[in-house]
Amino acid sequence: MLLGIDIGGTRLKAGLVTEEGKLAAARSVPTPIVAADFRAAVGELTAGWESEAAAVGIGCKGVINPRTTRVETLPGTLNFLEGSRLAELAPKGMPVAADNDARAALAGEAAWGAAKGCSDVVMITLGTGVGGAVIAGGRLLRGASGVAGHLGHITVETGGELCICGNRGCLETVFSARVIEAQAASAVRRGVASALTAAFLGRAHEIACRDVFEAAAAGDRLCRDIVDRGVARLAGALAGLLLIFDPELVIVGGQIAEAGALLFDPLAEQVGQRTEGMLRRRPPIVRAQVTDGVVGAASLALARASEPAV
Repeated sequence: MLLGIDIGGTRLKAGLVTEEGKLAAARSVPTPIVAADFRAAVGELTAGWESEAAAVGIGCKGVINPRTTRVETLPGTLNFLEGSRLAELAPKGMPVAADNDARAALAGEAAWGAAKGCSDVVMITLGTGVGGAVIAGGRLLRGASGVAGHLGHITVETGGELCICGNRGCLETVFSARVIEAQAASAVRRGVASALTAAFLGRAHEIACRDVFEAAAAGDRLCRDIVDRGVARLAGALAGLLLIFDPELVIVGGQIAEAGALLFDPLAEQVGQRTEGMLRRRPPIVRAQVTDGVVGAASLALARASEPAV
């Protein structure tokens, strides 16, 4: 049995995962934003599981040094974790592996999901922000500074919006759940004709990404426009990545992947049109199979289960 800890911006989760990738038990709480409360919450979530797990895997936002488990960079509400070692959060004496949450997700896909048996894979996670990870030549890329795979921060608009990373016009600033919701809310406040305006006028802040995709699927012009423009930008970014990494397949995860065919069909067509001339093939773009961050985190611990504790 493995112990997985998933440190997210809104939820902090932990669970026991079998070596076949099945979630055997899980606990979660809203992510505390005060250091002392955070550490206490991790302890409570993992209490009693020390004797049941052979190793611990921790997935966390930001730039994580997998050799030391040190959090190098983590902007936002969890900034207090910068400079700390994630291994210190685990039950004492257990082997610990830690990495960026998107790389943890791809490690889970490689162990138990869509990337199993593959040597070259690009994964992009579309949620509140945009994350990513890459397997090249059978190895999970981390780069010289541990930043490799932050696909949400490739530039798609040179004069675009300022991003949390300090760059402008990142993919994350033009296509993410946060951006989709903001665009829809702005249109509703302006009174643009839409099913969302009728449903959310006066409470535009309650619009969720799912609402936009559902209205787009039903033919709503405003929502269809938001989705179409976003998918076109995503397709352009993915096309560039395919020509850099030449993957066997592309995996898309995160809450936006729940849109299904409305996302995947036009994305596959547009990426194919942009890359087929060079690749002479169309790598499949598939939905993530390992959708629980706890399972992805636990997969990091597979290689550590037989090693000495950190």
